[in-house]
Parts: sequence; C-alpha cells; structure tokens
Amino acid sequence: MRTGVYVVIMGCGRVGSSLAAGLERLGHDVAVIDKDPQAFRRLSPEFRGKQVVGQGFHRDVLIAAGVERAQAFAAVSSGDNSNIISARVARESFGIELVVARIYDAKRAAVYERLGIPTVATVPWSTDRLMRMLLPDGVASAWREPTGTVAILPLPVHESWVGRPVKELEAATGSRVAFIVRFGTGVLPKPDTSVQAEDTVYVAAVSGTVSDVTAAAAAPPQEG
Repeated sequence: MRTGVYVVIMGCGRVGSSLAAGLERLGHDVAVIDKDPQAFRRLSPEFRGKQVVGQGFHRDVLIAAGVERAQAFAAVSSGDNSNIISARVARESFGIELVVARIYDAKRAAVYERLGIPTVATVPWSTDRLMRMLLPDGVASAWREPTGTVAILPLPVHESWVGRPVKELEAATGSRVAFIVRFGTGVLPKPDTSVQAEDTVYVAAVSGTVSDVTAAAAAPPQEG
C-alpha cells in the first residue's frame, strides 16, 4: 500500500503546478508557495493542498507551508538564486533529506550538486524526473531514448490486474507494455498475455505522462 508523502513546492509555474497535480494524483499531500497570488490559477480547481503566498526562502513562509512536517521539498521557481537558497534552507535549517532544485544555468548546477543539492535542468521531462527524485517510492525509468521523449519503466500494478490481458492495462494507462520479467526470465507479451502475480511489468511511456500512467496502474481496472 502506498504511503503518502508531504511535499512542499516552491514555485507555481508550469513545472510547479504540473508537479503538484502529479503528486496529488498519486495520493501525496502538497503545499505550494509562490510570491505571486495569481500563479495559483495554474492549479486545478480540484487541488486540495495548501497555497501560501510569499518568498520560498523565508522561514515564516516555509513554516506556514508546513515545511516542519514535510518529507520532501522542490524549488522550481523561475529564479536560480531563489531556488538554491530555498533548497538549502529546507535541507540545512529544517533537515529535509529529499530536496531538489530546478536550475537553468548548467554551470551553476554543477556547483550546487557538490553542495549536496540535486538539480534538474530545463528539459522536457523535468516533471517526471522531479517526481522520481522527491518520492522515496518514485518510479525510476530503466531507459530513455536519446531525446528524452520516451521512457521505459517498471510499473507497479494494482493486484486486481492479475489475470487481466496486457491490452487492457495498455488501454487504461495510455502506455505500451514493452516486456515482462516473469520468474527471472524476460517475456515479450502478446495483447492477450495475462498479467501474473509475480510479474514485473515494464512499459514504454511518453515523458510527461509517467505520473498519470503510474496512477492508472495503481488503481484497479474499471469494468465496462
């Protein structure tokens, strides 16, 4: 059973709002910080988490967002300096181990990595990569093709998928089942191949959809 993580996100731009939505779909609790109240319009009307207005590196703002009980922190605003300061405060002042900063300047990124702050550059699949870095049980891709557009990843599936054909899993998740590892042996499945209890299912998915694919597979099949 998936255990929820409390995540604080600094920055409610395209990446921050997408990350917040993806984390909520996976059952995690989220707080979002942004200095511009209008930025929260990017969040879905169904967003249930906290929305905190302020600078993400100010202690009182972080505390208002619940940083003291957070297990993960993502700094994904449009400013490198704000991101790295916020990330360092989260780690050094509040002891959060799962911290990541989005950095636009590749030269700076190398410096921050040496400080122990994992960074993500502005790449098309940054939301997926942030998710994997923030969540202890995040789904890590096993392989990506050179452009980063398609990923192959092991997909945890709900127990109710056992006995169902892979074509139904593909339809529900919007992914392709690339292969299955069954009793230690790789299997190339046919559309009517059924999922078995001990299978490790590897799927090919378009980057940017990994959180949706994961959430769909974690839910039981919808009848009809």
